[in-house]
Amino acid sequence: MASQTIPCKYCKSSDVVRYGTQSGYPRFRCKHCGRTFKTEYIYRAYESGIKEQIVDMAMNGNGIRDTARVLGIGKNTVMATFKKSLPKWSR
Repeated sequence: MASQTIPCKYCKSSDVVRYGTQSGYPRFRCKHCGRTFKTEYIYRAYESGIKEQIVDMAMNGNGIRDTARVLGIGKNTVMATFKKSLPKWSR
């Protein structure tokens, strides 16, 4: 397999190879960090930047259902993101 010019989503290394397909979209594997990723996703919650948008919308006073509706993701995904992003001292 030939190396792609796509940088790794996680470590930004350019040492990436094609690693099959999933749901019709190509998957890639980084030789540096060993993680797999796709450049296009079917479900929006997996795209980069969505988690930050969830937190930003919460800081601006948007509710859980409103955030889910605007971003096109599930409300349970929004709740899970909130639970994971809580500061350790507030648990």
